[in-house]
Amino acid sequence: MRTTSTMRALTEERGSVRVEDVYDTDIHDLWQACTTPDRLARWIADVSGDLHVGGTVRASLTSTWEGSLRIEVCEPPHHLLLTMEPGTDDETELEAWLTAEGEVTRLVVEERGLLLHGLYSHGAGWQAHLEDLGRSLSGQPSAWRARWTELKPTYQTMPVT
Repeated sequence: MRTTSTMRALTEERGSVRVEDVYDTDIHDLWQACTTPDRLARWIADVSGDLHVGGTVRASLTSTWEGSLRIEVCEPPHHLLLTMEPGTDDETELEAWLTAEGEVTRLVVEERGLLLHGLYSHGAGWQAHLEDLGRSLSGQPSAWRARWTELKPTYQTMPVT
């Protein structure tokens, strides 16, 4: 895997995690893997609800997080913006950008508004999710829990800029 990650402080209490990887597939296939319920279920979440801009979606992630998402922006096959837990104290923004680079596609995922004290856990989680995306593209099963557990110590020592 070629995953790279950064963690940033946005305020004294909140921060962001940005994770990116490059996948050996075209942008349209990767977009489908990131936006189609049956493809999402292979690597990150079971989703149901109103799958359109302004719609609310219920998600149950492999990381055990469950909650609602609102679709803010959907510009196939390049850009997706979601509000997680809209209207609550736990509200965050989740944004994804896809960029074709020849025969491969770069995916950048950033979640903003996370509590700083748990940022490392989210960083490890997003890296494990993006690695699972790569596994799903090659027909392999999820390894999220084991990989998250393995990555957490590394993220605990990473700087928050």
